[in-house]
Amino acid sequence: MTRLFAAFFLLAWSIAALAAETAPHVDIPVTLEKEDVVFNMDHLAFAGDMPVGINYMHLQAERMKANGTKGRIIAIFHGDGAYMTLNDAAYNAHRGVTTGNPYKGLIRQLQQEGVQIEECVNSMRNNHWVNADLLPGVKVNGGAVARLIQLEQQGFIQIQP
Repeated sequence: MTRLFAAFFLLAWSIAALAAETAPHVDIPVTLEKEDVVFNMDHLAFAGDMPVGINYMHLQAERMKANGTKGRIIAIFHGDGAYMTLNDAAYNAHRGVTTGNPYKGLIRQLQQEGVQIEECVNSMRNNHWVNADLLPGVKVNGGAVARLIQLEQQGFIQIQP
């Protein structure tokens, strides 16, 4: 029994030592008191099937919650990325598919995490969409570029994934 305990202890110690050797060392810790961030979702960028910006928003929201950081995350969808906020029927019509919007669950999760999702009125006009074509809870802003300027003037930092 003593040998078994000793072997287990040695294995645990070896794993801990290896983890310490392979774990990155942070030279410049980053601690933020407040994070007001706007994601400019005007183009398509994917890691596999996952939209990079949506993934970053989720990670940002998780980090803010874990660190107790105050702030807001706003996502502005427009241009080539505008269609991601459409409901199933409008998504199908716009994309010529019958699958429904594959991003709706991700958008809903972001909303539940406190991310404000916005759609550009100009993108809506250009695509002949109306408010009823959007997913529940998506807000329509008066124009993406002007909204980005407005938020930056309010101290938001823009991220363009």
